[in-house]
Amino acid sequence: MHIGLIGGIGPAATDFYYRRLISTFANKNATLELTIVHADTPTLLRNLARNAAAAQTAIYSRLTKRLVSAGAECVAVTSIAGHFCIDDFKAVSPLPVVDLIVEVSRAIETRGLKRIGILGTRTVMETRFYGRIASAEIIPPSEPDLEDVHQAYVSMAASGHVTEDQRSIFWSASHRLLEDHGAEAILLGGTDLALAFSEQTADLPLVDCAGIHADAIARLAIA
Repeated sequence: MHIGLIGGIGPAATDFYYRRLISTFANKNATLELTIVHADTPTLLRNLARNAAAAQTAIYSRLTKRLVSAGAECVAVTSIAGHFCIDDFKAVSPLPVVDLIVEVSRAIETRGLKRIGILGTRTVMETRFYGRIASAEIIPPSEPDLEDVHQAYVSMAASGHVTEDQRSIFWSASHRLLEDHGAEAILLGGTDLALAFSEQTADLPLVDCAGIHADAIARLAIA
């Protein structure tokens, strides 16, 4: 199956998906067919802040038509912030949409987690992953951690690079969620957090949303 990705939101997340898919397909000795189109991070963040679902959905629809022309047979948005309008997009998309939130919800239920801290944009944290995790309680950081995490995340996503100060903000907030709020794991509620965390090297339990999503896309395409 030819995969279509709506990338660019942000660039590091797109790179993570691309590398993960290449590795997965190589390990399965399968041929990867992939087209990536570019969405704009600042535009997405403005639409997210205004809850302008119709405007962002129109962008996704235009980009997906481009993917159709390239031969794609499914589409995925490589951004958790970008999923604020995912239901609207699924209703009009000319291609089947691989929904990150659905895949992460399924993975959390499978792992039996009941209390999970979250990092990401302010909207993602305050809405507790858009209120879409039914099997577990999602716990956002307390202030000032919540604002610090939001600002660090937005800056990191726009630049495609993580600084040591940003990394320190994410790790400090994570440890407070685990130690002070009783979280069992940290939900990486922003796909660009792959810059700051790795499941292989982290000393804390993670729910890697981008990894879960990329693996689900690969399973669908290979099947």
